[in-house]
Amino acid sequence: MIVRRPGQIKAAITAVGGYVPDTRLTNHDLEKMVDTTDEWIKSRTGIEARRILKDPKKATSYLAIKACENLIEKTQLDPKTIDMVILATITPDLQVSSTAPYVASQIGATNAFAFDLQAACSGFLYALSVAAGKIAAGHYKKVLVIGADKMSSIVDYKDRTTCIIFGDGGGVALMEPSDNEYGWEDEYFRSDGKGSDYLNMKAGGSLHPTSTSTLEKGWHYLYQDGKNVFKYAVSAMADVGTEIMKRNQLTNKDLKFLVPHQANQRIIEATAKRMGLEEEKVLMNISDYGNTTAATLPLLLHDFEADLKKGDKLVLAAFGGGFTWGAALITWAYN
Repeated sequence: MIVRRPGQIKAAITAVGGYVPDTRLTNHDLEKMVDTTDEWIKSRTGIEARRILKDPKKATSYLAIKACENLIEKTQLDPKTIDMVILATITPDLQVSSTAPYVASQIGATNAFAFDLQAACSGFLYALSVAAGKIAAGHYKKVLVIGADKMSSIVDYKDRTTCIIFGDGGGVALMEPSDNEYGWEDEYFRSDGKGSDYLNMKAGGSLHPTSTSTLEKGWHYLYQDGKNVFKYAVSAMADVGTEIMKRNQLTNKDLKFLVPHQANQRIIEATAKRMGLEEEKVLMNISDYGNTTAATLPLLLHDFEADLKKGDKLVLAAFGGGFTWGAALITWAYN
């Protein structure tokens, strides 16, 4: 549990935004592309469609910019007042050149410094933690935390183990010093390097630089060992979710919603069951978007913003490649 000094600043989410592309890739579309069926996909993942950014000239930055523009338009936020921009992504526009500075420049956040954070599907949650810490330390007052991924750029649409799962999207949260007692309450994060064998993209890094050989082997596409990832994800997300409730002395009656990473409906349901939560306390949009990686959590907050009320207790939980996973407890700070 986070122990705060008297008078220490608490960070809170004060606004959210989101964006998904218009193009829907349905299960029936995939039936024409790979050996699968609508019923097979729905029964194993809960996904019916996913959104795809079709324009090859548009990348992850486009998704992030559109999400930020949505937030700025809703709140009439002056971008020049933003101090820091963190972009969680595994699909940056370019290697070496960080995508976050470009996003910040494009939205007019000319007084902010910006950087990318890579923790796969846990990236947005990790980035929220960084922002909360910087605000609590008194270093910054307005931080945009973005989760965005163009997963279609690294998915092999001949591989039914991955192409049925992932979609494109972007979401963002504004974090500021809380003007009430609500905000970022606690966090519990974990990682385990053995997970790199089960979920990765082999080529493009310093271990296997892109070459004719890696292209021929298809190593520039996402690889997932579905059975092992499923097993670890169920256990890990449930463990951190129950732990953060236990150490904050919360019961299912105290918790308004579980905000889980949208990897697989069966993983979400198993996590909720382990946490003792009823179906109505679990937020899901996986059927419409699939797994948008770092964008799943902010898109949930964006889609269900109208259902969130000041004082609601939320547990955010995620699991991603690496392996990386964790949970955070927040008290929603606005209506």
